Amino acid sequence: MLAGRLKPGDQIRVIAPSRSMAILKGKQIEIASERLNQLGFNVTFGKNVEQHDDFFSTSIEERIEDLHDAFRDPDVKGILTVLGGYNANQLLKYIDFDLIRDNPKVFCGYSDITALNAAIYKKTGLINYSGPNFSSFGVKYGFEYTLESFIQAVTNDAPYEIEPSSHWSDDAWYLDQEDRTFIEQDGYFVLQEGKAEGTLIGGNLCTLNLLQGTEFMPSLKNAILFIEDDDESHALTFDRDLQSLLHLPDAKDIQAVLIGRFQKDSHITEEALRKIIASKKELAHIPIIGNVNFGHVQPFATIPVGSHATVSATGNKTEILIEQNSIINHK
Repeated sequence: MLAGRLKPGDQIRVIAPSRSMAILKGKQIEIASERLNQLGFNVTFGKNVEQHDDFFSTSIEERIEDLHDAFRDPDVKGILTVLGGYNANQLLKYIDFDLIRDNPKVFCGYSDITALNAAIYKKTGLINYSGPNFSSFGVKYGFEYTLESFIQAVTNDAPYEIEPSSHWSDDAWYLDQEDRTFIEQDGYFVLQEGKAEGTLIGGNLCTLNLLQGTEFMPSLKNAILFIEDDDESHALTFDRDLQSLLHLPDAKDIQAVLIGRFQKDSHITEEALRKIIASKKELAHIPIIGNVNFGHVQPFATIPVGSHATVSATGNKTEILIEQNSIINHK
């Protein structure tokens, strides 16, 4: 199920199902709101978006209220989460998935929001987006690639590619918008060759793993698995988390794997990643591409969870084609 495409004049509601907006700087909120306004969108905020407790989140009840209000409001056409965190999975048992199914809207966020991305697709069949949080729109420089991919994903249903950006950055832009370092992009790298098609399932790996054994975990049957981790991960934890996912019974039917670019503090080199992948017999003979433009670095692509995709990896050439109107459902 594909929600209506966003267009100028539409209202986008900002909610905080994980961390509170209270931790964002006023200037970041201003830049993000202005950028969305320039696209023609009307930005509104959930009534509890700035509430916070000792963990810089708020109660399950308040977060659920804002989530349900956003899907229930007929004037709201798109929903952006403020940012990630650690506790979005607290909400899963309390979400009215029938409400979401009956009122499909563009829903977008990443990192800890992976728990919601995956659960919403699993329980409703609604394609939703692993892409920029509201806070992401507050970056001052180097946002062009992220913005273009978001627009491609949510304003039309034409096929689009996830191509390498020309440069990338892994600095704390939210602390200092002027002191930025951009690194020339070396492109994606082919870990295993092949061609495949399937359904995009994934997001932040350690968050996705929280759903194992629950009713909220999407099937990996015929999946194009896309996974990333932040700077709290390193080679050993990534290896362990990936292996945990591969123990799932339907992991044998994964068609391809896309691995997002790691942050510098992860210290996961191409060599280390190749060794990790080579050790996974479950993934033999399927295409695997690393260093892809998504994850916790800038800029990053918007990836529709539940959408159809085609992956090709031959020599040093890669293609990742997303086709939201060609859907194979394996929820």
